[in-house]
Amino acid sequence: MISKILVPVDGSETAKKAAMYAIDLAKKLKASLIILSVIENRSLISKKIPSSKSEKRIIEPISYYLKDVAEQYTGDIKKLCDEKNVASKISIKMGNPVAEIIKEARKSEAELIVMGSRGRSALSATVLGSVSYGVIHNDKKIHVLIIRN
Repeated sequence: MISKILVPVDGSETAKKAAMYAIDLAKKLKASLIILSVIENRSLISKKIPSSKSEKRIIEPISYYLKDVAEQYTGDIKKLCDEKNVASKISIKMGNPVAEIIKEARKSEAELIVMGSRGRSALSATVLGSVSYGVIHNDKKIHVLIIRN
């Protein structure tokens, strides 16, 4: 029986769709949900956000801004859990998404990971990298349910 479900989210529509599926599944199974957001280390180096595009003028490290954004979208999912009476908790980590998802699943003893996939081909996932592909192929002990875009 599944009692804990991990749902990694990144603020995308695909992740939100997976979260909605996970909430409904958790309600039916009377399971709890762990809502995980991973701030990728690479994003702190390679991406720049123009101050005109951000809600706040960035005078603090970009990691603070990314954490605020992660707290917003994970908080929105937590509210949906609360509305449907599904026990949930939020976890925000920094690092490699694949490694952090697997680490959190093991630490929290989740029996299932429900995550979204944008549906890249195997070739593009290998070349460009895919979080869902990485999770599926790096941990054979935890079941993974992929929700397509």
